[in-house]
Amino acid sequence: MSDKYTQFVSRGLGRDLARKLGLPQPVELRRYRPGQPLVEGPVLIQGAGTGADELAAALLAWNLDVRRHAVPREKLGAIILVLDEASRPEDLEKPVLTAGASLRDLAANGRVITISRDAAEAAEAAMPAVAAARQGVDGLLRSLAKELRAGATGNGIILADGAQTTSPSALGALRFLLSGRSAFVDGQFLTVSSAAGQLPEDADRPLAGKVAVVTGAARGIGAAIARTLHRDGATVVAVDIPAAGDHLAAVANDVHGTALQLDISRDDAGQRIIDHAVERHGRLDIVIHNAGITRDKLLANMDQGRWTSVIAVNIAAQLRINEALLASEHFRNTPRIVSVASTSGIAGNRGQTNYAASKGGVMGMVRATAPLLAAHGGSINAVAPGFIETEMTARIPFATREVARRLNSLQQGGRPQDVAEAIAFLASDAAGGISGGVLRVCGQNLVGA
Repeated sequence: MSDKYTQFVSRGLGRDLARKLGLPQPVELRRYRPGQPLVEGPVLIQGAGTGADELAAALLAWNLDVRRHAVPREKLGAIILVLDEASRPEDLEKPVLTAGASLRDLAANGRVITISRDAAEAAEAAMPAVAAARQGVDGLLRSLAKELRAGATGNGIILADGAQTTSPSALGALRFLLSGRSAFVDGQFLTVSSAAGQLPEDADRPLAGKVAVVTGAARGIGAAIARTLHRDGATVVAVDIPAAGDHLAAVANDVHGTALQLDISRDDAGQRIIDHAVERHGRLDIVIHNAGITRDKLLANMDQGRWTSVIAVNIAAQLRINEALLASEHFRNTPRIVSVASTSGIAGNRGQTNYAASKGGVMGMVRATAPLLAAHGGSINAVAPGFIETEMTARIPFATREVARRLNSLQQGGRPQDVAEAIAFLASDAAGGISGGVLRVCGQNLVGA
């Protein structure tokens, strides 16, 4: 569903009127198109040390216009703040304030990205000052993201021990966050847990040669995921219930893939998915758990049917399918799993105790499954959408829908494509060193956790 308000206030008379009346001023976001520049304008890298120097060299190799010092009144496409060597809170002052002086020069739809290290590792090593500095980056980045305007976003990359600023997945995460693929990702962190991963030869087709399964692919976000994975080079197996057969066939035909009509809550669903992918396409590399249902009701009025059906489809089915995948010899070569969670599973939502329990369960499953896939060079992550413009949200009453759209830093709803872009990145080998995490695609919700 289109957001006509955002279109109206993004230009001309509508923009001037919104300014005069003090109304929200969302802008149309820069979204990815194949062949477009990664960043529109120079990239300023702030920070001292080997990590910053090596990163600057890597970005120069991408043919980006890299600056190590700001040029007054020069419009910037991105500011990258390298804080990987911070060992006490006082170390943040100079680079952060220096970067802050350049924020007024950040172009519309620009990017601010911090690169820091894992505070939890410092805490476990009993290094309070180091942990304080690293956790401080979390607070400053999330706050900064709420200060940015005109479609600009702020996100962070956290490096675990063993990962460097130029590790493949650190560079993969940076490319994703700089690009239009991350348009609706704001105030979030990606943790690079290892030096694993591999950058693609063709940045516009990072999934070339892969076979990917997408559940719940007949409509909405699932259909967008299937089309995005196909665009990025994957062969797609589109899965949905038999009742959605016509829509499913249309999506499968659109992406030149195959359709599998299947109730994923069946005990044999995992094996049927594996058998279809191998028999029709010779391999299976990626599984996207997108299928899900809602049966909303206040807990005081919740009946067993509503509770049981949501848990069965949204989490129990994923667990059984993953068990089959982990046991299969056909899911061994750097396999990738991405599950669709929800911000409801993080912050909760009135009338959704069953749904929030299932989506919280997805995130717990992801964390616990990551070590099981590591032995095969695999990864598993979750994507948690916020308010996304779909057929379902179009049925929300007008006033409620408008409030929900504006309750994030970007002051608008996301699109199914925004969720699909995040999933496509996490399914790629460029994200091979990122596992067990949850990436929110919510425009940085202003309420809840």
